[in-house]
Amino acid sequence: MKIALPVENKSIDGEICISFGRTPYFLIYDTETKDSIFLDNAAAASQGGAGIKAAQTLVDSEVEALVTPRCGENAAQVLQAADIKIFKSIYKSTKENIDAFLGGKLPLLNEIHAGFHGGK
Repeated sequence: MKIALPVENKSIDGEICISFGRTPYFLIYDTETKDSIFLDNAAAASQGGAGIKAAQTLVDSEVEALVTPRCGENAAQVLQAADIKIFKSIYKSTKENIDAFLGGKLPLLNEIHAGFHGGK
């Protein structure tokens, strides 16, 4: 299974980014092979619709789950339409969140916010 996490830098030992749509990078982690790749988030510089564009990047990358601290409703709709499960990160550390996901300890993200439209 491939999972995605919004991250501040290109390191599995780095921190989760609080902003899904405007994260600098996504870590795509394969739970079977333990391989990880980092994608630049082209949506981060968007005038608007960053969450939707970021979500589409994950759909195109064929991830099956997202681990994030929060997610806007427009991005969540794109992810849910692609049957991507959204889990709430509970740690600052990327690695700790991956370990918690693998251990079945992360809750589903049920609090979807309205979004920060206009780049706010």
